[in-house]
Amino acid sequence: MTIRAERKRAARHRILEAASARLREDGLSGGAIAAIMKEAGLTHGTFYAHFADKAALDEAGFRHALGTGRVEWIGTARDRTWQGRLTRLAEHYLQPWHRDDRAHGCAFAALGGDAARASESFRRAFAEELQKSLDAICDTDAAGPPPGKRANDAMLLMALCVGGLTLARAAGDLNLSDTILSVCRKAAASAFGATGPALP
Repeated sequence: MTIRAERKRAARHRILEAASARLREDGLSGGAIAAIMKEAGLTHGTFYAHFADKAALDEAGFRHALGTGRVEWIGTARDRTWQGRLTRLAEHYLQPWHRDDRAHGCAFAALGGDAARASESFRRAFAEELQKSLDAICDTDAAGPPPGKRANDAMLLMALCVGGLTLARAAGDLNLSDTILSVCRKAAASAFGATGPALP
């Protein structure tokens, strides 16, 4: 890779980092191009060397957020059982720190409401990234049910996690918000019947 190409790649990465954080903080209606470019430490004119318009940046920023966040959430821990895996993922996701750190949290919870009213292109990106997350949850050697049941369980886990986090963020009362997270963690443990902790 040439020095010029490497600089362009690094600049794009900085734009995506800034855009993905701003999207999760402010939603699709926030994050003006000028503000994002300033956060990335680049000039406004540089934007068009990377993206055609704000809609293209929104989609790329969303995909970037999921691409990095998915790896951090699922991790590399080996689980004894499928049930233990799902319970571990819910326990990690449904935490107060995740609720409070919008800019670095789950893009599904941050943009789910926006996506429902977004362009067809953005909704397609949302669906594709959701499928990638479901596939990543199911990609394990842990002992458990057949593929069809795993896929259904993964979908239930995502609905419980994203829905729980969304409600916890929306609740104006901190005690209620904490209770929502706690109840959802317990519901995951109950629904998936975890039989043991993750292996070290």
